[in-house]
Amino acid sequence: MRWFLGLTLVIVVAIIGVLVMPARIDPVSWTPDPDPGLTGPFAPNDELAKAELLLEGDVIGPEDIACAESGTLYTGLDDGRIIEISVDGSHREIANTGGRPLGIELDSAGRLIVVDARRGLLAVSMDGTVEVLADTVNGTKIVFADDLDIAADGIIWFSDASMDWGFQEEIYNFLEGRPTGRLLSYNPVNGETSVRMESLFFANGVAVGPEDEYVLVNETATGRIHRLWLRGEKAGQRDLFVSSLPGTPDNISFNGSDTFWVALPGLRASLDANAQQPLVRKLVSHFPEDVLRGISKPYPFVVGLGLDGEVKSNLQNTGEGFNMITSATECNGSLYLGSLSWPALARYPL
Repeated sequence: MRWFLGLTLVIVVAIIGVLVMPARIDPVSWTPDPDPGLTGPFAPNDELAKAELLLEGDVIGPEDIACAESGTLYTGLDDGRIIEISVDGSHREIANTGGRPLGIELDSAGRLIVVDARRGLLAVSMDGTVEVLADTVNGTKIVFADDLDIAADGIIWFSDASMDWGFQEEIYNFLEGRPTGRLLSYNPVNGETSVRMESLFFANGVAVGPEDEYVLVNETATGRIHRLWLRGEKAGQRDLFVSSLPGTPDNISFNGSDTFWVALPGLRASLDANAQQPLVRKLVSHFPEDVLRGISKPYPFVVGLGLDGEVKSNLQNTGEGFNMITSATECNGSLYLGSLSWPALARYPL
């Protein structure tokens, strides 16, 4: 009995010690949407086991992928490189942003528009020139540029995941529970950057809908996809395109006709479990960052949504293999899958 009382005393003292120690976060309680889990249209399957790995071991962290009409692919890597991947599978370095390139798209002038988590919104020319288009908005720094899409009128829509926590500190955003993410727009004609949506709990993937009618932005922590109407009677209004996804949506892409592809690198269950336990999250925040990142396990998961937000495709892999899937881009009859950390990208035949 004495050993039990002694152990209890040690645990109590340890908890008190942690509580009085200054924490990096000031967590708040939040209420998650219902989680459907892997049921119904999200039932488990092993479709993604069919995916073929490309450039395995030769690249690290191809987080997003852009596709030219020729079938040439472009992606940004963990070490800052932007590479071009030819249809024959060879690749070459175009530039190095000096940061961490994430979202990537081709503009009408043939440049690569890149959101870099550390440097903001960039334009990368094929000769290797890197130009900063926007790294501040309304006089404040863009802390964590994450994903983008380009509308037909040339406006660049992109996300700022958090106003408080930058890349490689993102775990603290989830532990704190404060929605400070934003949807931004950049006008290349006058160079103006504007805030278009606020109070998002980790703003992530961005996709412009058909005929520039609306723009979608993923809210990773809540499993939601928000919509901002750009045209018609609802212009300027926002609503929910989809809610209660079972996973944490990362990037989203539009195939140009009838499908939005959403990558979900993990499931929501562990995040939701402590949503209303800020004290627990405060205690956990004292753990080393590598331990914190290991709490959430990746799960290979991609869904295709119709223009009505209904699930058209459900792609998963319950076994081992390519994971931490952060993007899905349709190109020439295949779905190209990016990953924030895997040493490869993948191709899934549609």
